[in-house]
Amino acid sequence: MRWLGAVVAIASNTWRDAIRSKVLYVLLFFALLLIATSATLATLSYVERERILQDVSLGAIRFFGAAIAIFVGVGLVHREVDRRTIFTILSKPVERSAFIAGKYLGLVATLWALLAVMSLCFVAASLLAGAPLDAGHAIALGLVAVELAVVVAFSTLFSSFSTPFLAGCYSLGIYLVGHLTRDLYAIGKTSSSPAAREFTFWVKRALPDLEAFNRTLEAVHGLPIPAVEVGWSLAMGSAWIVGFLLVAVMTFERRDFR
Repeated sequence: MRWLGAVVAIASNTWRDAIRSKVLYVLLFFALLLIATSATLATLSYVERERILQDVSLGAIRFFGAAIAIFVGVGLVHREVDRRTIFTILSKPVERSAFIAGKYLGLVATLWALLAVMSLCFVAASLLAGAPLDAGHAIALGLVAVELAVVVAFSTLFSSFSTPFLAGCYSLGIYLVGHLTRDLYAIGKTSSSPAAREFTFWVKRALPDLEAFNRTLEAVHGLPIPAVEVGWSLAMGSAWIVGFLLVAVMTFERRDFR
């Protein structure tokens, strides 16, 4: 119970710190602006206006959500070290695992609240434009929430041992490659070089397949999203979150703040 209480307290403090971040509101503003702009752009086209609106809007939600996760997440631990509050926190009966878990959950809660705001704007823009909404859109947005939780997990890992700049570079690299693992693997399979095939194989195995959470195409075009694939994406996302956080805890446990 003491461990859980510490997690809740740290998560609440992280929430309060995150919602005061200027970067967060700047990125949220641009996300909402792009969603509103997509409605205007859709009116300029005579073909598939509703699909253009929803495609651009969902892309904006995914991109700016990930940007917020990375820019805020990479400083989760460093801010406490820089302000020297880490010594006060760890001098109390607070386990380092509770500190990492609380930081992670606090930022995920903040991101999901922002995602809810962006989703409401997306729904409002779609209704105003007469674009259809169905379960596929809800599934697509739900998987965006899982993707953001994964992004926060590896941002937290890099924040546990690195500076914000390096952690940002690592996180951005994982995010970009994570959306290209399928393409890299497909290219590697057609390569005549055994080394290239081996490399792309292990890249696909070692890094999270973030494209598994991208269901924009199916949602926009009204295509079915198999429940098995959704379940697999949820299971894979959960496994990566747990894996990244376990490594983050082990790394943070070995860190000396003296």
